[in-house]
Amino acid sequence: MAKSPNRYGALVEKIFFDRYSDRTTELEFARTDIEDAAEALDIKLPKNLGDVLYSFRFRAALPERIVDTQPEGMEWVIELAGRAVYKFRLVKINRVLPREDLVTINIPDATPELIRAYALDDEQALLAIVRYNRLIDTFLSLTTYSLQNHLRTTVKGIGQIEIDELYVGLDKRGCHYVIPVQAKGGKDQIGIVQTSQDIRFVEEKFPGMRCRAIAAQFMDGQIVALFELTLQDDEIKVVEERHYRLVPAKKLDQDAIRDYRD
Repeated sequence: MAKSPNRYGALVEKIFFDRYSDRTTELEFARTDIEDAAEALDIKLPKNLGDVLYSFRFRAALPERIVDTQPEGMEWVIELAGRAVYKFRLVKINRVLPREDLVTINIPDATPELIRAYALDDEQALLAIVRYNRLIDTFLSLTTYSLQNHLRTTVKGIGQIEIDELYVGLDKRGCHYVIPVQAKGGKDQIGIVQTSQDIRFVEEKFPGMRCRAIAAQFMDGQIVALFELTLQDDEIKVVEERHYRLVPAKKLDQDAIRDYRD
């Protein structure tokens, strides 16, 4: 994971060790504690307080002093615990990484050239590629529609969350599904925090409907890895994984297409 910014790291260390003791498994704190930590350390307060915690939840590794307190096989994560309330929590080390031995499926590239020219970043480009090529439909064997992207909402007991993209879909029997999608570009890793938030959102906002949580990630060679995820015993489990390479139609291998059928 990315190296944590020094200023952010100092603030998070201060908040953590002000509450930490041996055998602690959860440490709750409020966003206002960032202000208190900045004042105590005489650090200029960042303009965006939320980015301090967001960076450690999804982008950066926690400072080494915090990591050193982790028991073997466990790691600290930062979770939402209410409106402007957070908690450090010890969970089992659980990484979802693309398999190296999985076959890559070539499909015709339907991404408009204009979209490729102006996609702003890895995550934005990935969401657009998945959408325009209907990869969620292909992966889940459903008919799906993008309902909203970068959806900001609240979940009881968690607080405000953001879902990268939300799809709804139906199968051949007419059963409806809610499909939250998280996109990971670069070296970002799929973790338990966003997956659990997505599933909790669906359970609260769409009770009785089936949730199929999806993660999409770029691999080398512009291959898109798609994962269907679930939570079991407080760990992420991969229900299914597929790798797709988008190629011009004229470069499709007809022999490979016949092999896919088998």
